[in-house]
Parts: sequence; C-alpha cells; structure tokens
Amino acid sequence: MPTDVVDVFGYALHLAQNGGKHAQAKPLKGFGSAGVLEVVEDDDGNTYRAVYTVRFGNAIYVLHCFQKKSHRGIATPKPDLDLIRDRLKLAQQHAEGVKK
Repeated sequence: MPTDVVDVFGYALHLAQNGGKHAQAKPLKGFGSAGVLEVVEDDDGNTYRAVYTVRFGNAIYVLHCFQKKSHRGIATPKPDLDLIRDRLKLAQQHAEGVKK
C-alpha cells in the first residue's frame, strides 16, 4: 500500500485505540452495528480499505486491509466480506480467551 494510505490507516487505528474515531471511519454495512468500521482512502486512482472492530473490550482488531479492485460500484466484494466475517469470529474467540 502507498505510504500515504498506510499513514491514514495508522492514524485511524491510533484514534480508535484512544477511544476516538477518524473522520473517514464509518460502520461497515452488513455487520449490524458501529462495532465494525472501515476507513476508505483513495490514492492515485486506486481505492484502499481498512476494516477493524472495537467490539471486544480494550482491543482493536484489524480484520482486513485491501485494495478494492472491482469497478462495479462501491460495494465490498463478497470474498472480502466473507474473510472479514471469518476474522471477526476469530477475534471474538481470541477476546473471549483473553478474558478467562
């Protein structure tokens, strides 16, 4: 990913770790609440996304970072959504294991 995109994503995660929310962070549709957020950043004609969750205690879990390659609209491609769902389940299991 381009350095400028990494900087935006890093700053968004820094804000989330400190209880804040980046101006570009918005709830990811299909996940029921604002607990799963995405940050979208464009660079040189390309679109990049970082998806993370703040659902589990004091931890921030980055679920997926990727370049959106589809040019058929702004919807997140199904394979990426499936991967995010799988990683969200793993994050939940990890968070539950940490609590014990």
